[in-house]
Amino acid sequence: MKKCKIIMDNIMFIITLRKTPTAQIIYDNLPIIGDSHKWGKEYYFYTNLKINIEKSAKAIINKGEIAYWPNGNAIAIGYGITPISVANEIRLADNCNIWADTEFNLDLLDNIKGLKKIVIKRVNN
Repeated sequence: MKKCKIIMDNIMFIITLRKTPTAQIIYDNLPIIGDSHKWGKEYYFYTNLKINIEKSAKAIINKGEIAYWPNGNAIAIGYGITPISVANEIRLADNCNIWADTEFNLDLLDNIKGLKKIVIKRVNN
């Protein structure tokens, strides 16, 4: 299983890639650095990648699933309610390809203030 790390300010966590076309395309293009945006309890950033939507794409995700939004060419890290969530679900803006997972306590992302960049690298970089 391929692993990568996501760096957000002073927080770094490991993700495990799934065996999907999206995961392979992202891995092949690492490192990826983007300007951080926050939407409820979701961080996302736009990329130059153009990846097709997969059959398994979904808008409601589980905490720990890392997503790619094909319609926005963005990587999304949802970890709690967003402005369009119903009850306590993690609802992204649109159907997204789930390409990685983490066991990291994503609730710690609430401690970040003024995040500018998000970086995804291979573990050995």
